[in-house]
Amino acid sequence: MTVETPDPRVQAWSPVCQAVALLLGPYAEVVLHDAVRDEVLAVWNPMSGRAPGDPSLLGELDRLDPAAPDVYGPYGKLLPDGRRLSSVSAVLRDPDGRPSAVLCVNLDRGPLEHAATLLAGFAAPTSPRPEPLFEADWTERMNDVVGGYVRATGRPPERLTREDRLAVLRELDQAGVLAVRRAVPAVATALKVSRSTVYTLLAELKAEPLDAPQRNDR
Repeated sequence: MTVETPDPRVQAWSPVCQAVALLLGPYAEVVLHDAVRDEVLAVWNPMSGRAPGDPSLLGELDRLDPAAPDVYGPYGKLLPDGRRLSSVSAVLRDPDGRPSAVLCVNLDRGPLEHAATLLAGFAAPTSPRPEPLFEADWTERMNDVVGGYVRATGRPPERLTREDRLAVLRELDQAGVLAVRRAVPAVATALKVSRSTVYTLLAELKAEPLDAPQRNDR
């Protein structure tokens, strides 16, 4: 666990989270979210860059189907470096039935994708991801765009060309990510470039004529 905390939910669920992280480590990240304050409570085996106190951006939990089970997945996710994850989310409720915390397990599928076909099929997502948990999370949209471009081009973020990065920024702009405050530092980290590089590329995008042809390597 990254940070000690007296929060009773962390105390209650820490043994479970640690057990899962130990069983699946170093290939699984376990995150406990505060469903009330919408922030990360604790992280075991961090892979996504999130830390306790960061916003969870879970969306409206009360929009989830009340008739559905409180465990969702496995569903697919992407990291900015192109790695695919299989994820499971469990809504943990208080004695009155209200969502109190959300436990998420993110499994790196890379080692399984390079293993036998049987193991790769066993790890594949079998359920659509619950969109109400993610529709407010602009970081997920950013990861989908950057990770999707990395997988489509076969080049890691640090080997993307200037034209590649411009294409990614255009797509991020269309997805509404760049309109979010504090998005530029996160995008710079995902693309593995400096903030000044991102700002320079954004200035180029703004200076482009509206009818200029847009290159798309995907």
